Amino acid sequence: MAKYINLHKNYTLNRGSYQLKLPLDMDYMIPDNDSVRLLSQFVEEMDLTDLYLTYSRLRENQATPRQMLKIVLYSYMNHRYSSREMETSCKRDVNFMYLLEGSPVPDHSTFARFRSIHLSQCAETIMAEMTNFLYEIGEILGDAIFIDGTKIEACANKYTFVWKKAVSKNLERLLYKLADFVAECEELYGLKLVYENRVKIKHVKKLRKKLYALKQEENIEFVHGCGKRKTPIQRSIEKLEEYLNKLKEYTQKIHICGKRNSYSKTDKDATFMRMKEDAMKNGQLKPAYNVQHGVDSEYIVWLTVGDQPADTTTLIPFLKSMENFLYFRYLKITTDSGYESEENYVYTKENGQLSYIKPANYEIAKTRKYKDDISRIENMDYDEFGDYYTCKNNKKLTVNRIIKRKSKTGYVSEKNNLHM
Repeated sequence: MAKYINLHKNYTLNRGSYQLKLPLDMDYMIPDNDSVRLLSQFVEEMDLTDLYLTYSRLRENQATPRQMLKIVLYSYMNHRYSSREMETSCKRDVNFMYLLEGSPVPDHSTFARFRSIHLSQCAETIMAEMTNFLYEIGEILGDAIFIDGTKIEACANKYTFVWKKAVSKNLERLLYKLADFVAECEELYGLKLVYENRVKIKHVKKLRKKLYALKQEENIEFVHGCGKRKTPIQRSIEKLEEYLNKLKEYTQKIHICGKRNSYSKTDKDATFMRMKEDAMKNGQLKPAYNVQHGVDSEYIVWLTVGDQPADTTTLIPFLKSMENFLYFRYLKITTDSGYESEENYVYTKENGQLSYIKPANYEIAKTRKYKDDISRIENMDYDEFGDYYTCKNNKKLTVNRIIKRKSKTGYVSEKNNLHM
């Protein structure tokens, strides 16, 4: 006769054959030079007042915000970014148990809330605390910073784009339709709303109020469905409501875009950019973020996440953000040619900083063809006393007029137009 094993839900009944072998103190199981000890000591030295202020109250017998920060940072160090992975690691990994210090294991939703609600509010302050501490102990020099950026694709559908230029064109067409509709209603219902032939939004709202008043006066009930004829007032009201809904939609989309040219419907903070990884070789735009990072003595000392597709407009916000949080100030700014612009040169000079920004035409300027081009102002001699340029053909050129150009950030640059 076959013998069946009884599987029951209480798995602790058959533990008589096991002996408690894990040490009650896990400290000695972790090497003295393990990175988890360094991280724990580093976080202990930090001032986490801003992080604690994000909590309305702290519950007993739960992991403290300091312990949660240690676990999240150590999990990132080991390339574990999922909140469920963090929960599993706290149950199975000795290093994570060491950081918990005997507190109950937080579930994955607790880690998710900690990152989205609490850590996100003071991430810059915590980053500044780490950088300032590195500067105090002499790990970073605080003299020169090397800045570079990379584009990280957002977790959003690449076909949910909204283009500001297209929305602006649709809004312009809609405004023309609204103006024609108001004129049509004035003639149809004998109203006088617009003066000086300039239709404003207040006229449209006034028309809406008049149409609903006519509907109430004539006791008209709206009908829907097949075989039912709508009255002219119902058709006018429905058409006006459709226009107003579209106007609200276009206005909202332009407001979300702000200074950007596009955004994603599923991630409104993401902007469509050209990525370095182009698998289809067609230059497809994808929703992404432009992450800027500054390095000093092989440490990443500052980070910013922006929605600008180009690196040129990210340098000044990066420097301003860094100066608002750090106790010290970098005097030497080093970047690649992607950051070159007159605005960046002027800002660093006025800010008392020395910029090492590679010119965009650095490689071309070394060629013989570039140096022999007599039409370039760089190859001409300038006479400061006479205020004129002399080309290689010994012809004098003076400034005819000054061309001013305004960038997207509002900076006005001037360019001299020369003539003989």
